[in-house]
Amino acid sequence: MIFFHNLCSRLTLIITFVRTIFPAVNMELQYWSNQAEAIPCPELKEQALASIYHKTFHCQGGSIYSLYTGVNSTDFIPLVVALQTISDYLDNLCDRVNIADEKAFQQLHLAVSDALDPEAIPKDYYAHYPCKEDGGYLNSLVNTCQQEIKKLPSFPLVKDELGKLASLYSSLQTYKHLALSIREQRMSEWMEKANHEPHITNWEFAAATGSTLGMFMLCASANDKHLAPSTVSSIYKAYFPWISGLHILLDYFIDAAEDKASGDLNFVTYYRDEVQTLSRLTLFTKNALLEAASLPQPHFHKTVVHGLLAMYLSDPKANAPQEQLIRKALLKAAGPYTFFLYLVCKFLRHKKKL
Repeated sequence: MIFFHNLCSRLTLIITFVRTIFPAVNMELQYWSNQAEAIPCPELKEQALASIYHKTFHCQGGSIYSLYTGVNSTDFIPLVVALQTISDYLDNLCDRVNIADEKAFQQLHLAVSDALDPEAIPKDYYAHYPCKEDGGYLNSLVNTCQQEIKKLPSFPLVKDELGKLASLYSSLQTYKHLALSIREQRMSEWMEKANHEPHITNWEFAAATGSTLGMFMLCASANDKHLAPSTVSSIYKAYFPWISGLHILLDYFIDAAEDKASGDLNFVTYYRDEVQTLSRLTLFTKNALLEAASLPQPHFHKTVVHGLLAMYLSDPKANAPQEQLIRKALLKAAGPYTFFLYLVCKFLRHKKKL
């Protein structure tokens, strides 16, 4: 009886997510797309629009946290969409334009930390970047995040953890986009100092820093005016490195072939072979599910983990022969509910909802 109750709860969550949250996310993205159309600088305009058009699923996925118990989705979806759009836009500015300036990338990513601090004063994020005239687009995104975060009654309890995640995220984005000749050295220097996780490699640590899910979850938890510091610590520990690491490793897993062709950094390529890739992805899957089960509202967090596996493994890029073998093994390791969501995601992709 408990099994069927939990299954029904999870199915209700997914149905609400697709039917209610997806359209709301699309409305927010349309708003920001309209703002991007007004950007004066052609290069910035192109990258802003591309980041929205090609990475819609990032905002869709992050918006699952608008369904966390106690969250006002009307307020929370604009926060998720604005923060994720900052992330995707800055990624494009560092990746898609022929620039590899560490100082410029650091300055741009101050927008991430500012977005998560309602008291922060917006800065000249383009100070060291060659393109500058965005018509206030990036500042508007930052301001939207700040205004929504001000509404969170327990924000002071999660502020420090949000700051840590934002700092780690920004460091990764700065170093990973440097010129190939110095990228790995600068990455290694940073990881040696920053990685204090004994059970993961430096490259797995770096992957975990690239996820925004921990930020979204901490903000979602801050809706609870009775939030306990111990709960904040548990959330941070669960998401970093395990749930966040799984998120980004899956992303790099499906992108391995195209990243190799383009010369882009890919954390999965640091695994020795397919056997080690499967072993480590399985470890992250099992630990992510284990940590999810230890949190308040465990079925919500477990659904997030199952959903990550389903969403990424249903991507057509996972259809290559070697990827298929790893996909099959991961789906088996994660259990029947993941496979069910995998089929749901395949259907949504077919209907062009994902």
